[in-house]
Amino acid sequence: MTLSVQLSQSFESFDLDVGFDVPEGLTVLFGASGSGKTTVVNAVAGLSRPDVARISAQGRVLVDSTSDVFLPAYRREIGYIFQEGRLFPHLTVQKNLLYGRRLARHRTDGVSFDRVVELLGLSDLLTRQPKHLSGGEQQRVAIGRALLARPKMILADEPLAALDEPRKAEIMPYFEMLRDEFSLPILYVSHSIAEVARLATTVVALENGRVTRVGPAAEVLGDPAFKPAGVRAVGAVLDARVKAHHQDGLSELDAGGAALFLPKLSQTIGKQVRVRIAAHDVILARDEPKGLSALNILSGPITAIRAGDGPGAIVSIDTQAGRVLARVTRRSVQAMELAEGQPVYAVIKSVAVAPEDVGRR
Repeated sequence: MTLSVQLSQSFESFDLDVGFDVPEGLTVLFGASGSGKTTVVNAVAGLSRPDVARISAQGRVLVDSTSDVFLPAYRREIGYIFQEGRLFPHLTVQKNLLYGRRLARHRTDGVSFDRVVELLGLSDLLTRQPKHLSGGEQQRVAIGRALLARPKMILADEPLAALDEPRKAEIMPYFEMLRDEFSLPILYVSHSIAEVARLATTVVALENGRVTRVGPAAEVLGDPAFKPAGVRAVGAVLDARVKAHHQDGLSELDAGGAALFLPKLSQTIGKQVRVRIAAHDVILARDEPKGLSALNILSGPITAIRAGDGPGAIVSIDTQAGRVLARVTRRSVQAMELAEGQPVYAVIKSVAVAPEDVGRR
């Protein structure tokens, strides 16, 4: 495993007791505010010292309270991307970036300064100071500074939380790039289901200081028992390939051999993407629908039905494209006589899928 975390920490009104092992890729620590996410990431960074802990990354022990091992933060070779960027206000963008390189002057591996500037589109910003940058530009600089520290791991503590929606859309692809183009494990803190769906290789779900789920993003999000914050956040993730862009403004995807039509995507033909389908945007039918305006109709057997505390229920369907979740009323479950193993049709409106729900795979 790339990262192994076992730690316990007692606070005045909160006890944290977590343990998880995750493979390489981008791991999202997911949970509501106060669930313990930042405490975990700060323990990995060496910014706090837990009461009881054993943390190892890429085979190197960072903390082991039983043998009194505690590597200080500067020796952990970790790049940390904070929520607010935390750039030095008196330094230009170039000097902020070079500060990251200075921290790693004893290491010769890693990406070059020019390559970071190119990848993050920073060439026109190098002479500016942080006060003259937008929130999105500041986060791009913060990503670059973390990369130039030649880290063996990157930590990101809710790096999009302080940004408005347009800036989030601007920065999300850069984290996809970090995940896909650098062989660096990433531990990413978030309470946004959209970020989890687009970015996560692995999800570690936290609730009240405890780990409730660990697994691949598609597996965790596709589980009808998984309860993110708010029923409108429930949904599944499908892997697909861009097949065609049509003149009427739609893009056609191939999802396991099934066709999906979405509002035109920026990805080129042949690119692999992941698509989040919200459960409340899926309608179920017992018989094959005809004469509908909706273009996406997927069929498959029901694998699970989970009733909620209110009038709703989550129905899981295994389709050719992958697992799809539908949120319907319990009354509909009874009226349609839905049951596990029963074949149904899942109807998805093309325009229901927002651009932020589509990312590169």
